[in-house]
Amino acid sequence: MKNDGSWDFSFWGIILTGVLFLMAYGAGQWTARQAEAGFFGPSDHLEASADGNWGLGFPEKGKTPVGNASAEYLKQYHAWYAGNPDEKVIYLTFDAGYENGNTEPILDALKKHHAPAAFFLVGNYLETSPELVKRMVSEGHIVGNHTYHHPDMSKISSKEAFQKELSDLETLYEQTTGQKMERYYRPPQGKYSESNLQMAKDMGYQTFFWSLAYVDWYENKQPSKEEAFEKLLGRIHPGAVVLLHSTSKTNGQILDELLTKWEEMGYRFESLDHLTAQSAR
Repeated sequence: MKNDGSWDFSFWGIILTGVLFLMAYGAGQWTARQAEAGFFGPSDHLEASADGNWGLGFPEKGKTPVGNASAEYLKQYHAWYAGNPDEKVIYLTFDAGYENGNTEPILDALKKHHAPAAFFLVGNYLETSPELVKRMVSEGHIVGNHTYHHPDMSKISSKEAFQKELSDLETLYEQTTGQKMERYYRPPQGKYSESNLQMAKDMGYQTFFWSLAYVDWYENKQPSKEEAFEKLLGRIHPGAVVLLHSTSKTNGQILDELLTKWEEMGYRFESLDHLTAQSAR
């Protein structure tokens, strides 16, 4: 308060700014702690919201993590995020938005270990790297649908717009390979809505989230080998659906050794076809 009895608003402005800064800083620290602990999105409830953002929590080492939608809830939409928790199986999946030279070593490592994988592609990848897509197919991998343009699908409420994102990729895939695309779908960034899940199901698609991932998608800020192994070995669990990005230089460099270490831990690798066949029982 000034000497004349009026309020000094510049003083209170400084105080308010400081409070807001501390609140923002605290929220940022909490978000960072969540990411470090393995929370990749909202995970304080077990049912999908109208606008879901796939997230995980890892309450117990070696066990299936908790998703922000339960396996039973997802199953009604033919959607999955993990396999049998009693079977030491790993399902390898790769999201491929563009090619930067790392897919070949990834494919080489998979071939060496006789490990089937699923590659979820967008339109750009099919347009620019048709020969690598053909190699994926010839070596027995699943090529799945990651949409044509990689939009936030949770914001698409129109059935026509949703179908176009998937069907345009199907068409390009068939033109590229001469084969029909398997109807396996992964929402870009893991963003979804209940209506999206239903629309994918209506199109005959099965939707795949994941139960293990790490921050590997920043091309200019790649994790070290040690950081990658800490997450990927420390959080592996029976029935894991592992999400990796084919753009990651680290993944290209470590995959052979990573698969070897998982095998030494008693795991084997199966196709997503194996997961869906088990889940249908």
